[in-house]
Amino acid sequence: MTRIFLTLAVFVILAMTATIIVGFASFSMEVSGAKSDTFMVHFNLGLVTVLAILLVHCIIFTYFLGTGRWVKEVGLAYQLPDQHLPKLTRELKRSTFPPALFAMLTAIGTAAAGAGAQLQEWPWYIHATAAGITFLVNLWAFAVEYANLRLNARVITEVLDEVDRIRASRGLPSNLEALEQDQ
Repeated sequence: MTRIFLTLAVFVILAMTATIIVGFASFSMEVSGAKSDTFMVHFNLGLVTVLAILLVHCIIFTYFLGTGRWVKEVGLAYQLPDQHLPKLTRELKRSTFPPALFAMLTAIGTAAAGAGAQLQEWPWYIHATAAGITFLVNLWAFAVEYANLRLNARVITEVLDEVDRIRASRGLPSNLEALEQDQ
């Protein structure tokens, strides 16, 4: 998951950068057909960027919900103590959700400010400031999410190792051997 996440995060960072650059280019142009075309590129880039931000952080939500539930169920099935691994997955989920949610909300706010600027109801600098804040908040959220994804991967490995140890103590085949037998 960390590799997929890195790819998606880099895509979103590049999309945010491109959207901001094209937005300033559009703003700095004189009123003309080129300005209108550049604005439409900015508008479409912004739309794709906001949707990508929402997608990436929703994937993170779903991943931590799913793996947390898996660790909990495996812990119950194999009577693993809650103190270490299942508790750690809950803590990882709880520390990941606020930055991810804040990143999503700032992106939505930036899009709303962009609509306000387009309709000339809000000053342009509110949208530009919101874009900068969205960029920084997403960088922060990506850093937190990546660190927690790496730690969560280690937790999953530890759970699998502990399950194999318990299975061996009970005279059962390891997970890998059991999977091979099923095929």
